[in-house]
Amino acid sequence: MKDRLELELYTRPTCSDCQDAKRYLSANNITYVNKDVEDDLSLEKDLKQISGNRIVPMFAFYKKGLFGKRKLIEHFIGFERNRDEIIRLVNPKES
Repeated sequence: MKDRLELELYTRPTCSDCQDAKRYLSANNITYVNKDVEDDLSLEKDLKQISGNRIVPMFAFYKKGLFGKRKLIEHFIGFERNRDEIIRLVNPKES
């Protein structure tokens, strides 16, 4: 991933946009951590803290800083609406 960005994807199993995002990432061998908000209700707090709401899918891009501390670089809510920007971050060769 560009500059070794780490991607966390907050999803719910009933969200079709979430499923489309996971299919795209998997089909393109893009590493991400799936955070199923329905499976782990404590993730609702993280989701709301990052994005200000509970809407999924939410893409959170992190970069490791000094001493391994992670810093949130960018976040997006929704796959279709933000597809081009997300693809640019996960696969800079396609931009």
